[in-house]
Amino acid sequence: MQSKERPYVLFVAEVIYSKICEIKKKNPSFSNIDAVEGFIGTETYKKISNGQFHDEWFKFLEKNNFIDVDTKKKIPDETIRLLKIQKDMMIKQLIHFPSLYYTKSHYPLEVSQRAFNHLWRMCESYELWCKETKQTKLIFLKIID
Repeated sequence: MQSKERPYVLFVAEVIYSKICEIKKKNPSFSNIDAVEGFIGTETYKKISNGQFHDEWFKFLEKNNFIDVDTKKKIPDETIRLLKIQKDMMIKQLIHFPSLYYTKSHYPLEVSQRAFNHLWRMCESYELWCKETKQTKLIFLKIID
């Protein structure tokens, strides 16, 4: 891959990844699993899971006539459509019921497990992109190793 320009669909993955990294840095004894579980229920998680994150991003992009502030290029309509699909997928995958996270046996419920798995895949995607673009210094969790 020639360009190190982050694809727009990885923007939310980068946000998730960086927040999980912050949790792990503050809690060195945490495993990656603990850090991902710690991310569930945070304000950032709530904003992503209810669509507010993407809504605010779309408003920002619209205010700038869908011109990327870094590259000064117009964001293609197809990319905006993909981001809207991503928003819908995030809402469906990250559905969260805090009081129902664990059953009495302390195993995550299927809905919560689905959210955890989705977050894990987002982190994997971000690390794969970092590896592919030779930006290994951005890899902290080492999920793909």
